[in-house]
Parts: sequence; structure tokens; C-alpha cells
Amino acid sequence: MNKLSKKEFKELIELKLAKVFGVKYEEASETIMYRALSLVVKDLLTQKRVEFKTKVRNEGHKQIYYMSMEFLLGRSLKNHLYNIGLLDTATSAIKELGYDIDNLIAIEPDAGLGNGGLGRLAAAYLDSLTSCGYAAGGFSIRYDYGIFAQKIVDGWQMEMPDEWLKEGSVWLNPRSDVFEVKFGGRIEERWENGRLICDHKDAMTILAVPYDMNVSGYDSDAVNVLRLWSAKAPVELDMAMFSRGEYVKAIEAKAMAEAISKILYPADNHIEGKSLRLKQQYFFVSASIQSIIEKHLRYNKDLSNFADKVAIHINDTHPTLCIPELMRILLDVYGYSWDDAWAVVKEVISYTNHTVMQEALERWPQHLFQSLLPRIYQIIKEINQRYCADLWNVFPGDWNKISRNAILSDSEIRMANLCLVASHTVNGVSQLHSDILKNDCFADYYKVAPEKFTNVTNGITHRRWLGEANPLLTQFIKELIGDKFLTDADELEKLLPYQGNKDVLDRWADIKLKNKERLASYIAKSNNVIVNPHSIFDVQVKRLHEYKRQLLNALQILNLYNRIKENPDLDVEPRTFIFGAKAASSYYMAKLVIRLIYMIGEMVNNDPDIKGKIKVVFLENYRVSLAEIIMPASEISEQISTAGKEASGTGNMKFMINGAVTIGTMDGANVEIHERVGDENIFIFGLLTEEVEKLRAHYHPTEYYSKDERIRKIMDMLREGINGVNFSEIADSLTLGRGGVADPYMVLADFGSYVNAQDAVNRAYKDKYCFQKMSLVNTAKAGFFSSDRSVEEYAKRIWRLTKVVK
Repeated sequence: MNKLSKKEFKELIELKLAKVFGVKYEEASETIMYRALSLVVKDLLTQKRVEFKTKVRNEGHKQIYYMSMEFLLGRSLKNHLYNIGLLDTATSAIKELGYDIDNLIAIEPDAGLGNGGLGRLAAAYLDSLTSCGYAAGGFSIRYDYGIFAQKIVDGWQMEMPDEWLKEGSVWLNPRSDVFEVKFGGRIEERWENGRLICDHKDAMTILAVPYDMNVSGYDSDAVNVLRLWSAKAPVELDMAMFSRGEYVKAIEAKAMAEAISKILYPADNHIEGKSLRLKQQYFFVSASIQSIIEKHLRYNKDLSNFADKVAIHINDTHPTLCIPELMRILLDVYGYSWDDAWAVVKEVISYTNHTVMQEALERWPQHLFQSLLPRIYQIIKEINQRYCADLWNVFPGDWNKISRNAILSDSEIRMANLCLVASHTVNGVSQLHSDILKNDCFADYYKVAPEKFTNVTNGITHRRWLGEANPLLTQFIKELIGDKFLTDADELEKLLPYQGNKDVLDRWADIKLKNKERLASYIAKSNNVIVNPHSIFDVQVKRLHEYKRQLLNALQILNLYNRIKENPDLDVEPRTFIFGAKAASSYYMAKLVIRLIYMIGEMVNNDPDIKGKIKVVFLENYRVSLAEIIMPASEISEQISTAGKEASGTGNMKFMINGAVTIGTMDGANVEIHERVGDENIFIFGLLTEEVEKLRAHYHPTEYYSKDERIRKIMDMLREGINGVNFSEIADSLTLGRGGVADPYMVLADFGSYVNAQDAVNRAYKDKYCFQKMSLVNTAKAGFFSSDRSVEEYAKRIWRLTKVVK
């Protein structure tokens, strides 16, 4: 498609304003102008989508369908304009119409259909698959409310509804191909012409209504689609009940159905929450698998070539029910034999594991599962029975191993084990993580099928996180090495010859300062805190979980605060500690850590003895659009999880490509960052994975408490109160443990090493050119962590795709 001129683009906007909104551009509000601009862009993408889809169909390309409960998309308008090369044209056209495009972009809410790295990765992979010219599709739920909007009140996280659809629905294309999904009821079996027929009786039927979002690629003729399912009741209103005055009951079915797509990750610390989550998972995979099969049969005479045309990827365990659902349809609808159906499943399905945390490897109570999904339960039971027979051959007489690896055992159904059995390929998301899967988490299954296991290290959309988010640095890099790095991130290595060039490093530092000033301005408006742009911007932004150890960072800040209180003339570089994180709504300890960080900020920022040497800021409602301001301004990237707990991390890569220097443990993708930048361009500290496991059996935090006066002082502060708030629960969890178990994340064990690493940061920053060199090397070595590289590995080694467009 030829690029539009500014005149043509203006005409399209004026036409859209007149036809859809009935106004001229002089009369339009900013919101109306945002909607008109978005609709113009959506029309352009839809036109490209039709052409791309025709090419895929005519040439018979295999397609990957990426299943994920989360797609953390962020804002779409700027991303689409950038990808299709019309950002400058649109900016100029909008300005001539009397509007500021930045104001219009800011109207769009983040599409917060995800919680963190898992959802952002899914969005990145769709972007890169499209940019690289592959046929791909994503499937998820059209949540009415995404990940909650976070408000901080007196340090406590409050969850507010995230009304992303209010202005985000402009990107959705409603579709007519609705599918039925059934819950509950009972299964009646009968034999007919030698075939077992399973009739699902007395089931509750929910309608899955599809909405498609276009996915653009950078400088690509490809446009793919993310399909989001919305749950509806077959009957909106029971008129008989309403006529009898039973008004609430008359709309009960509608409310129960729509609850399925109401909110991302309802709290599941009660049976109703567990039930709703299980319904969500089956609802979206059932509709998706039905849709994939229906589309295949539209252009193919039967399912005999299904595995040649279709790859289905499970992004963590949430979409695991793809496996039994595909079996159900093949068995019950198309009359496949068990062996033939199982062969198709094993050719089509692949699985990415994203965690080594046992509590995150989903397990469902058998009674709940059986009552909600009776036919799926039967299929899983049969898969399990056959698999256990195979296990017996590998581990004869070892009932413990067989029970541990079974899909159905101890009255629970284990999703990860089902993925291992059914998938043709299982991958981790960093080399360390993949090794842990093979040698620890899934060691027994690795013995059964070692050929299934591989690694694909995560990646980020480098164009979004550098090109879009950091235009000043991007322009400078173009001046130095050209613009090929936008399509081939490995080209960034051409920056390395400039690491000793003081003129380049001066300009590098100046660009960082401008980005810091932008973030400082945001902090002043959002938090009413004035921070020094010339201070070190030390940043930890990510999901709040104890293993990510925001708490370790907080303890180190308290230690630095104590040192400055004892010696007001302490020679430290001014530093601004910036946090952003959301805690799961039912995760009390995580919420308490947020409150601690907030209260540390209240204490530190208002203490005249500190003389502004340190500031602490907690930015509420961390999201993609806020990250796009934070990442370019960051200088120190906090990646301090307990070694062996973080599967990969992707925030570390976004910081890295923007020139932030990592302070971190040898965990997740930090290991691979370290391999690329070398000891001299990263601050590594803490126990290694094998040291953590060796220490675990005899970890006694009281030993660290008794031997380290700094720790004792900090624990006393927590118990006495920070800014008038008592944090004895946190102190006790660190020193005494909980429920008789010592702190599993070993915060105190790494405390001393972490403080030493922070002192090394302080020394390095004093040498301006040394630190800017470290920054430049990190950007130069970040190319490997592009999601383009990741999807190329998946496409070639796992999904066996061919490119539709080059």
C-alpha cells in the first residue's frame, strides 16, 4: 500500500468526521478527533489485512495461533502510526487541523488485558510475527475491565475498575461468527454404528462473541489479528420471570454469563473465584479451537491436513484446556478414533512454561473440574490413564514418581503435566530457566522425552521500547550507524566503536538528562515530589511479588538513609529511587511492601537532614504507557530476584536497550545480559542458583540478624514504625519466617552483597565517561533481546512456519 500524503490523510480524517460524527474539524472535540483519527488508521489496517489474508489463503501458508489469557497491548494509535510509517504525516496533518497529536494519543487508555511480563510478551510476539511477515493470530478474552487501575491511599493499594473499553473499543471489529460453550450438566454415552456418542445434557450454554483487533507490523505488508471473546447469555431476559415480578432472577443468566469476561484474574482465594477462573479458561479456549477448525474447513475439504496448516501455542498453563478441547471436537464432532485424534493434538500443540514457582503451575480441584467440565474431565482422565501406563514402563514400581508426574492425582488436575504430555515441544524462556526445567521442575519428564525440551529466550519489541519510546536516542543512533537497526536489532553492535568517543558520550548523557527531565516533570505532577534530574535514576518497575524482592531494595534504601543520618556529609551521588508495581488484589504481603515503600518515601523525602541526597517515589498505576516514559529515563535497572526464581524477565531488556545498567542477581535473562556485556558493564551480586538451593535446607535468617548491625537497625526501624506505621509483620517474616518456614526468598542472605553492589554503582557513576560508556555498551549489546529474534526461533524450530511476505 502506498503511503498517503499529508493532504490525503487530512481528507480521510475530515471525511470520517463528517460521515461518522457529523461535524467539521473546527467543531470536533479532542475526543472526537481521537476517535476519527483512530478509525482512519483502523480502516487503513483493515484494507491491508484483507490483502494479506488473501495472500495467505492463496499460497496456503501455515498459521500460528497464540493462546494467552493475557495480551498487555498498551496504547494502539501511536504504535500503528509508527509501524505503518505515518506518524510524521499524521502529526503534521493533525497540527494543520488545529490539534496536538500527543494530546490525542493521551486520550487512549492502555488496553490493560494483562498483568505483567506474560501479557506483554504475548503482545510483543504478535507484533514481531507481523513485522517478520508470518501468518499469525492471537486469542484471548475481551475483558470488560482489564488489570485494575491502581490508586495509592495512605500507602495502601486500592483497586479501581479499568475502563479501557470507554475509548479503547474504537479498535475492535465485531464479528458475526458466534460459538457456543457449555458448562456443567451431565454426559450420556451411547454406541451408534460402533462409535461411542457422548451427549452433553442439561448444560449451561454461553455464547462466545468475537471482536478482532488488527495487529500491525513495522514496515510490513502483513496485518494479523488478535481475536478477543466476549461472553453473552443466549437469552438476555427471561420474560416469564420478569412478568411474575422476579426481576433479579429474570436477568440472572445474563449476569452469570457476562461475569466470565468481566474482569482479568478475579481473586481465586475462594471457591467462587476458582470456578470463575476455570470458566474463563475453558470459555476462551473452546471458542478459539472451534473458530480455528471452522476457519480451516472453510478453505480445506477436511481436517486431514490440519497439522500442516495449523500450529497452536499455549502461553503458560492458562490455555492448557486447548488440549482436551481439541480432542473433544475431533472425537465427538468429527468421529476420530482416540489414537488419530491424539496424533493430531501432539503434532499441533506446543507449550511455553513461564515459571518455576510451584504455586503458579495451575492445579484444579477434581470435584470442581468434574462438575463444570464433565466431558473434558472424562478426556483428561483417559489421557492420564494412558500416560500413567507409559510412566510405569519408565519408572517400574516407583509409585511416588508416577503419582508426582500424573495429570490427575491427589484429587487435583495438574495443567503443567498435561502440557508436557501433549505438546510436541516444551520451552523455557531463558537458558537458566530452561536448564532448571530439565534438571529440576520437570526432571522426571525430561527423562521420558528429552527431545521435546528446548529454550527460546524472551525478547522485546525493540522498535516500541527504543524507536517509539525514546525518539531522541533513536535519532542519535541513526546519525551514528544508520537506521537498519530498526529491522535488524543486531545492527546496534555498530555502536561499540563509539564507546571511547567523549563527544558521543557527552551527547549520550545529554539525551538521558532530557528523558530524566521528562520523567521528573511527570513525578512532580503525579506525586507532588520534586526530584533532581541530575541524580541517579534507580528504577524497579515490575509486578509486585516477594520473589522479585522489592523488599530487598527497600531495606537497602533504609540502610543508605541510616548512613546519611549518621554522617550528613557522606560522599554519595544523589539518587532517586523509583518504584512502580501492582500487587494481586488478594496478596496481602505484596500490598504491605507497597505501603512500606510509600512510607519510606514519606519519611525520606521530608527529612531535612537528608538534604535531598535521596528521594523515594512510588508511581501508582504502572502500565505500558507509563513504562514508555520511565524506561528512557532510567540509569540503574533493578533486577534483584532470588536466583532461580525469575524465568526470564523482559523489563531488564527494555531498560538495557535504553542504556540503563543492570544491578542484579544471576537469575533469568540477567545471565544472558551478563554474558553479552561482560563483568565491567553490569553490577552482579548475590547467591547463585545452586548456592540458593544448597542453603535452603539450613537457611537461618536470625544468623544474619545477629551478625549484621545494619540489619538489626533496619528491623528495629520496621518494628518501631516508618513514618508512624508499624511494619513488624515484615520484620518478623524476614527474621522469623511464616508458618515455621524461613523466608524462602532469602532477602537477608543477599543483603550485604547487594549493599556492596550499590556502593559500586555509586563509585562508577562518579566517573561520568565510565558510566556513559557502560550505558552505551548495554544499548549496543541489546539486539539479541529483540522479540524478532525470538519469533524467528519459534517459527523455524517449533512452529515450522514460512514467511508470507519478506
